[in-house]
Amino acid sequence: MLEQLLIFTRGGLILWTCKELGNALKGSPIDTLIRSCLLEERSGAASYNYDAPGASYTLKWTFHNELGLVFVAVYQRILHLLYVDDLLALVRREFSEIYDPKRTVYNDFDETFRQLRMEAEARAEELKKSKQMVKPVNNSKKQGQAQKAGSDKGNKKREGSSAAGGGDDNDEGKGRKLENGNSNGKNFEIDKPRMTAAVNGKENTSSNFSAFDVSKLQKRTKGGKKTDTVVNKGSKVDLKKKVTKKNRVWDDAHPETKLDFTDPVDGNGNEKMEVVPASQGESMMDVEEIISSDSEGEEDDNVQKDSKPEATKKGWFSSMFQSIAGKANLEKGDLEPALKALKDRLMTKNVAEEIAEKLCESVAASLEGKKLASFTRVSSTVQAAMEEALVRILTPRRSIDILRDVHAAKEQRKPYVVVFVGVNGVGKSTNLAKVAYWLLQHNVSVMMAACDTFRSGAVEQLRTHARRLQIPIFEKGYEKDPAIVAKEAIQEATRNGSDVVLVDTAGRMQDNEPLMRALSKLIYLNNPDLVLFVGEALVGNDAVDQLSKFNQKLADLSTSSTPRLIDGILLTKFDTIDDKVGAALSMVYISGAPVMFVGCGQSYTDLKKLNVKSIVKTLLK
Repeated sequence: MLEQLLIFTRGGLILWTCKELGNALKGSPIDTLIRSCLLEERSGAASYNYDAPGASYTLKWTFHNELGLVFVAVYQRILHLLYVDDLLALVRREFSEIYDPKRTVYNDFDETFRQLRMEAEARAEELKKSKQMVKPVNNSKKQGQAQKAGSDKGNKKREGSSAAGGGDDNDEGKGRKLENGNSNGKNFEIDKPRMTAAVNGKENTSSNFSAFDVSKLQKRTKGGKKTDTVVNKGSKVDLKKKVTKKNRVWDDAHPETKLDFTDPVDGNGNEKMEVVPASQGESMMDVEEIISSDSEGEEDDNVQKDSKPEATKKGWFSSMFQSIAGKANLEKGDLEPALKALKDRLMTKNVAEEIAEKLCESVAASLEGKKLASFTRVSSTVQAAMEEALVRILTPRRSIDILRDVHAAKEQRKPYVVVFVGVNGVGKSTNLAKVAYWLLQHNVSVMMAACDTFRSGAVEQLRTHARRLQIPIFEKGYEKDPAIVAKEAIQEATRNGSDVVLVDTAGRMQDNEPLMRALSKLIYLNNPDLVLFVGEALVGNDAVDQLSKFNQKLADLSTSSTPRLIDGILLTKFDTIDDKVGAALSMVYISGAPVMFVGCGQSYTDLKKLNVKSIVKTLLK
């Protein structure tokens, strides 16, 4: 049964709802659809599933882009109503005829909707009956085919037995064809080994099945032994000589006495480590990035060149007249060349193919049926719509001001906890140290928690960063439960009055269930304020797999009814990708989490914010 159908404008004004249905929806499926699907440029999807306590809904929608209207139908997911798409199309057609922008009440549409609903249900019933009438015919055909196939197999078995007993001439001819390879490839590949196994021993001496020469093998092994002995003798000579590397001496330079550039050690055996004060350099997080505003004409020309074969089909006069007068309504065929060019461009910028395709579908859904303005090309219209969609996706939907959240937690006399998660080798520990340096510059006391008890050297690596930055570190060594280590670190920070606890975790692949279960336990037990996913800017399609599976595993393995998922993204190695910035778009699109930090170098100051305008400009360049 249909739960609800409503019509509203793109501005959010509800024009009509079905009073006849009048069912109170559990939760807020319409608001969630607008937030998670329509505003996030996922409107190219066919439907949206919403789960609420005690109910599961499916939502379907359609647009009237010229009038700026949205039509949404809500029904129980278990019902699988067949007439919803047809009903939405009928409602869209009828309501667009009576729509007036100055009018806000449409009570007279109730009777029209009742008739349309009855018509759509009747069509669905007829379609269902016709399918039921067709099914028995298909089943009888399949049964007849199965019987025929069974009889054929029986005949073949009888023929095979007679051939084995009497040796029919026709069967011998078939066998020869298979042996010579004149039959199809499947029979030849499968049947040839069987034929050769059945023949006598003379067949083994043929060129295809020749036996291995044992004498050659013995010669090779003898030769191998000789070469091994020669190598061993040479190694003994090298050990006796003990050749050491000599330092290169240039003409006017003094000779170096040693080549050891490790950290110096004093008489007591303690390392003299270089300390990096917070005042050494300003973090790039606090530096505003300036973008040069170039003309957009080149970008439009590039898109037009990509769709040039379509343009040459039309005459000069017709294209000129169309650009002056404007096109009546944009159709899907008009948008396809420009969208294909944009999809290819996004994929060359390292955007995942699945994400690029969904974005183009969403842009097509938002433009189809719209009237093209005068002196405007289709390519520039599509590009403007895509640019608007990219800005909307990459702009955070909530505040990402960590300093404000830290001060709010400080007023409540508790530390602000940040957990860094991600796959192996992306730079979690290094970028954790960069975040710590940035917080120190804003007079925030920081404590590090070494919860990577899995990888060898992880605790020592974090200890080195802590010594250089002169901040405390909480560690318990290796082979400990990281959830318990993190809990004790937070308790220690509360006693010492530290403002922020930065928790370093082990790198883990998204398919490693034991490590993902340990991470889910750490997040559930400590309830951090921020869960940061650290990912490389170098990844393409794998970004979708990593983030979606991380979120899925955190949700599935959590014992809480409301599991914590990824709250933000830290992109690393951003200085190595040139204009291949598509990973940022892929990660934000698949998770809905904002990019909060961007790592762009090897020093502690190389951490900055994501510039949305710069990313969008690079993607569409």
